[in-house]
Amino acid sequence: MLFLTIFFGLFFGLFVLILGRLLFSRTAPADSGARPRVSILVAARNEQDTIERCLTSLCRLQYPPELLEILIADDASTDNTAAVVERFIEGKPQFRLLRVRHQLGTARGKSNALAYLCRAASTDYFLFTDADMALHPHWVQTMLAAAASDEQVGIVTGITTAAGRRFGRLQGLDWLFGLNIIRVLSDLGLPITSVGNNMLVTRAAYESIGGYEALAFSITEDLQLFSRIVGQGWHFRNLCETCVLGVTVPQPTTQHLLRQRKRWMKGAVRLPASLSLLFGFYGMFYIVLFWPGLLAPAVLLGIYGAKIICQTLFLHLTLRQVGRCESLGLLLLYEPYLCLLSVAVVGYTLWPGHIWWKERQYQWAEG
Repeated sequence: MLFLTIFFGLFFGLFVLILGRLLFSRTAPADSGARPRVSILVAARNEQDTIERCLTSLCRLQYPPELLEILIADDASTDNTAAVVERFIEGKPQFRLLRVRHQLGTARGKSNALAYLCRAASTDYFLFTDADMALHPHWVQTMLAAAASDEQVGIVTGITTAAGRRFGRLQGLDWLFGLNIIRVLSDLGLPITSVGNNMLVTRAAYESIGGYEALAFSITEDLQLFSRIVGQGWHFRNLCETCVLGVTVPQPTTQHLLRQRKRWMKGAVRLPASLSLLFGFYGMFYIVLFWPGLLAPAVLLGIYGAKIICQTLFLHLTLRQVGRCESLGLLLLYEPYLCLLSVAVVGYTLWPGHIWWKERQYQWAEG
């Protein structure tokens, strides 16, 4: 009984601490008005159905077009991605399409396309996003303000969600839940990770590690880049607010979602111990709660209900921070979604098989 009291006391104590940090978290620095030239970098492979949405959102950025250098790398697409891009960027001088032709250093796959983009960029600020993302019109200046708040900041991370039907919006809640936990921890000074679909890196920080072509190959290249930059002594910022919100296209099927999460699980083994322990502790909740004979049914239901209330409140506050809302029904549905997805991801990850990333196949041991 003492063990249960300590375990659930720690669990809800951590939740209260995180909720308190969320309520009183710092906001992004105010826009200073400075408008340097920036490079927006998009690696694309077989994105003919999504990339025009991304490019349209980049056209809507409230930033002087003449100060934008938007580079798109066609990473050996086997569909009409390049043709879609060429048609869209015609008459738009701030856009340029690059075709990835050969390998740079140790980079492979998407990392190689990103290395190409960074070599071609001519500014001091690299803003990374994915071909299936749509960004807020004030994305550039808000990310820049965070970088300019401290001359030692080398990497800034925005926040991501997903839209669409119920399955897509549940994925969006999952993005927000995980990324805002990471943001709360980063506000406490814990370096966790960056996310490559919504990220700013200064040229100075990027060049201090030799770029992607100097890194050992990894299928979680954003985590690797973040770790190396922070390891060089650069500071970091993780943001959660409307102006840095990116909306990704959700995974269309359960199989696609499991493939994505298996790749993420590969990266999770390299996460800092603090986050691994936190998420491991969170996962242990279900094992302890539902272990046969440990708790009376009424107590079990009371503890489970308290957990759902805390989790729903966290999601509600996060949604409010990024200027979005969801129905109470969907917020409550997130709990069974999270349980089922967690079990499925563990099973799918342990089952022998390849990792699929950008329609390429990798072994678990790679990167």
